[in-house]
Amino acid sequence: MASWSDFAADEPRLADGIRVLLQQYGPGFGYLATVRADGGPRVHPVSPVITDEGLFCFIIDSPKRRDLERDGRYALHSFLPEDSDDEAYVAGRARPVTDPARVARLAQSVRAAPQVDWRLFEFTVDVAMLARREQHATGVPGGAAGGPAVQVWLDPQAPPAAAEPAAVPRSRPTRRSRDIQRSAA
Repeated sequence: MASWSDFAADEPRLADGIRVLLQQYGPGFGYLATVRADGGPRVHPVSPVITDEGLFCFIIDSPKRRDLERDGRYALHSFLPEDSDDEAYVAGRARPVTDPARVARLAQSVRAAPQVDWRLFEFTVDVAMLARREQHATGVPGGAAGGPAVQVWLDPQAPPAAAEPAAVPRSRPTRRSRDIQRSAA
């Protein structure tokens, strides 16, 4: 499982594009999907924190925190920009940060209220995706005006999902990143 820092070192332009969309309104904003105890999805807005150390989120005592404590799988999706349909997506595993010095440093940097019952999680990156559409698509490799340009990064060290559909190949590509050009629907 790659840290955000590992992913950003491997694909700096993709990581920067994702960071821009997650932080487009100032502090980080996104939708966090977790796995409920019954296996269903749960989606909540959150404020992810991206630093040179990694991708983090302070999660208050809530169903989503209990989901992450029980089953660390997550997906994080950016809010849509007001002027385009660009989107960013990151998925992997969340794990609690237990180093008190690290927690204190990150809490101070984002002014996390000490009186609130929150827990800090670090998000690893198994998959990262950035889609640019319309006017932005022409500046992305493989992009063409009118159609989305999609760039996907897969961590080659990530284990394959346990319950993949039969049509999905079980092996990871040898190349970590790929650009995908799709035609407009």
